[in-house]
Amino acid sequence: MFDIIKRVFDICLFKKGPQDLPGSVWLLRILLVAYVCIRALMLSIHFDWLNVLLQIIVEVFLVVGFVWVMLYLARKLGRFYQVLSAVLGTDALISFFALPGIASMETGQVGLLVFLVMLGLIGWHWAVTGHIIRHALEKSLSFSLGLAFLYLLGSYQVMALLFPEVVGVK
Repeated sequence: MFDIIKRVFDICLFKKGPQDLPGSVWLLRILLVAYVCIRALMLSIHFDWLNVLLQIIVEVFLVVGFVWVMLYLARKLGRFYQVLSAVLGTDALISFFALPGIASMETGQVGLLVFLVMLGLIGWHWAVTGHIIRHALEKSLSFSLGLAFLYLLGSYQVMALLFPEVVGVK
């Protein structure tokens, strides 16, 4: 298990790509559970459990749908388990690092340092997602970062539409 965590961390550090993860259903299940647990911790800071559950279900469908459509259109569905594992694993790891910042923001202790750390984590998440897409599709980094940006923006918009309380709209 430590080897898998290290590989996911190496993907986050741009040292490895999704091709370095085994194309295993078991690994995908483990990383999906890790993703769901960390997202549940993060969301439960602010939302009730029903809302947390609904948001996680939508998030998982968005991630799985995006990866599947992207790989289907590129005719590279054979990479599905590896790419989805990489996306879920890196998102879980970066979200884990964001937990203290989210908790600080929820308690109202939003200083410049917390804001800059959270902004850095958002940028890191975008860059890592672009890195994974670049390796998955064998495209340029600029194309991959653009696609990652569209995915992250689109998923944020869907979440804001379905759950207005996420963005503070009453």
